[in-house]
Amino acid sequence: MELGFISDEKLVAAVGHLLRTAHTARVEASQKLNRNVIDPFAAMFQMAGFELDHKAWVQFELVRQAQKSLQNDIGEFHQIILGSMDGWEDMGTGSVVDVVNHEKKIIAEVKNKYNTVSGGHLAEFYHALEAMVMPKSSPYCGYTAYFVTIIPRNPERFDEPFTPSDRMRGENCAAHPLIRTADGATFYDIASGQPGTLRKLYAALPETINRCAGYGYELPDVDKLMAYFRDAFGETGRGTGTQ
Repeated sequence: MELGFISDEKLVAAVGHLLRTAHTARVEASQKLNRNVIDPFAAMFQMAGFELDHKAWVQFELVRQAQKSLQNDIGEFHQIILGSMDGWEDMGTGSVVDVVNHEKKIIAEVKNKYNTVSGGHLAEFYHALEAMVMPKSSPYCGYTAYFVTIIPRNPERFDEPFTPSDRMRGENCAAHPLIRTADGATFYDIASGQPGTLRKLYAALPETINRCAGYGYELPDVDKLMAYFRDAFGETGRGTGTQ
């Protein structure tokens, strides 16, 4: 499925990488379950409270542990996708920012969900971004720096000054036109220059996942998954990816 803002080859590579990561997380969770001491009280009350037999509880526990590992990798998936768009560069892990576009003069730190970073640490990201776009000696001086939350707390679009609370100073960080925050759907549109980019990507994923799975798996209940997208991103997320 050709999306226009990313090549089919790069999309398949990114999806395949995340599927392999998910498989690895599941295997590692199974190994840890056999090695680690299991909380017998938690196991008993989970089985009773969720009405599970032991076999179902084991599967529940494996998914729970693997999911914690996968959350960070989903954030990396978005970084890879954004960094694969024309003009954008994925800075990889360990860099101060995740993606850069020198033509648009934009740098961005990308987080998967609104609760990925606790509120007390948001000011640290503000100051890190400030240190990249404000000093004249910085290669990113004059760029616009974004703190991007792919899944926002509320299904509302925003592109606004980033002013988190700074507990050390007892006040919010100062609003500055070059230091901004945006939800994922808004930033995807900024990155691609096209409307509805994140929705198009999401709509293309089932087919791509089916192609990449390689073990006969076919994603079920796609209509229900599309409903989750609408819930996360609001009315403007409606549709199947076509204009």
